[in-house]
Amino acid sequence: MLDAFLSWFYEFMSEMLRSVWQIISNIFLGIKGIFNFPFYFKLVGNYKDSFNGLEWVFTILAFLLTYVIWVGLIFLLILGVRKYLRFRTTLVGNEDLLEEIAELHRDVVRLTTEKEKLIGLKVGQTGVPYADIQAALGIDGDLSGEGRQGKASDAGGGGRFFRLSAVDEKYAFYREPVYDDTMSLSEICDDIRNYACAHSKLYYETKIIRLMMAGLAATKMILLQGISGTGKTSLPYMMGKYFENDATIASVQPSWRDRTELFGYFNEFTKRFNETDVLRRIYESSYNDDINIIILDEMNIARVEYYFAEMLSILEMPDPDEWKIELVPSTWESDPKHLENGVLRIPQNVWYIGTANNDDSTFAVSDKVYDRAFVINLESKGIPFEGVPTSSKKIRYTYIESLYRDAVEKYPVSDRILTDVNKLDLYVIEKFRVAFGNRILKQLKTFLPVYVACGGDALEGLDYLLATKVFRKFESLNLSLIRDEIKSLILFMDQLFGKGAMKECADYLLRLQKTF
Repeated sequence: MLDAFLSWFYEFMSEMLRSVWQIISNIFLGIKGIFNFPFYFKLVGNYKDSFNGLEWVFTILAFLLTYVIWVGLIFLLILGVRKYLRFRTTLVGNEDLLEEIAELHRDVVRLTTEKEKLIGLKVGQTGVPYADIQAALGIDGDLSGEGRQGKASDAGGGGRFFRLSAVDEKYAFYREPVYDDTMSLSEICDDIRNYACAHSKLYYETKIIRLMMAGLAATKMILLQGISGTGKTSLPYMMGKYFENDATIASVQPSWRDRTELFGYFNEFTKRFNETDVLRRIYESSYNDDINIIILDEMNIARVEYYFAEMLSILEMPDPDEWKIELVPSTWESDPKHLENGVLRIPQNVWYIGTANNDDSTFAVSDKVYDRAFVINLESKGIPFEGVPTSSKKIRYTYIESLYRDAVEKYPVSDRILTDVNKLDLYVIEKFRVAFGNRILKQLKTFLPVYVACGGDALEGLDYLLATKVFRKFESLNLSLIRDEIKSLILFMDQLFGKGAMKECADYLLRLQKTF
């Protein structure tokens, strides 16, 4: 019934397979022909009687060069195939490894979730005895009854927050010191500069101190950056001495990846919270009205947006009542007094000051950090001067805050400056596709009045703010495309604010222009 079809199909497939075989056989015949030395020797024999000496030399050279080229091509082909096979093997191996890691990660998450659910069970709520929980987790010791509620016997006494509980004891009979609430912001700036000179032989320009105090009015975080040896760490450390409340120094390590490096973590085996100096200082700040300074030394030796991410978000919240971090998910009776339901409230009277070296051993600070912090560049050592003998001062934080508020009311940013800044914003958006952002404008409205109250000039402060907050963003642009627009931008700023008024911005932009 299908004889005709089968006959056709046989001839069809035969012809196709014959063609395939012809392709394969021709390849091998071609390779065989390339290396058909008997034929080549016979061919030479046909012409040998006609060759003179020079023609024999050319014949031998042509033969050798031709085969060198063929051998080279074959070698490269084999090498390419080997590299491709090795790449494919590595790629497949990496995919298998990543899949195995992902599977292990899912197992860890699942087991951790199950463990936390078991630990979170309470007698009377679930009816599950703690002895059963111990057996399920493989933990020896007493986890039941009153011991679970965090009495002094837990973790060897003092509860699970040993250092924070020690702070509670320290302030049990605390008496507020006598504060000096008489100085103005400009007097405080001059006092700090003279104190650094007299007591530490540190020489800072008056502008640096003004930037420091005004920057702290706009944001709780200052970033001191520049070359090594310019006094970046010494400045906030000396300020702690001046305010009679030594700064806490946290030396950032390259291994820092998350917030546990700053605040610590709960150890399930010891049943204690591993407390850090930063955690203790923040907690202690809730007891006093002092100015508390925390220094993150070499903060960009690890990625700031990793270990400091939660704090960056918290410091941005407009309502201070929302400045909270959960340390533990449950409450023990022995927990510190100011730790409510395992949540730590971040006090307002803490300043966070980070130092950053710009070299190959550090990470680049991201825009997220630059936008939220106030940047102060320390690019050179201070020039020695004769300072006025000055003593330290005990100044309360709330008094400094009142000086900040008074400055905003007394020296508000003029409508002229706001209008000119808006024009500059539109110009920069049009020409460079870079915007100021609401956060920068908000900081400007606080920074400039306080900078004036510290003894500075409004345009000088605006110049510095624009250079470090706005034009710094130009580094991420293609400088070769915008270098011709930079001169026009400088001329536009001269028209808005006066010729040479934006010197800091102009110098920075010209340095960028010289990069290409």
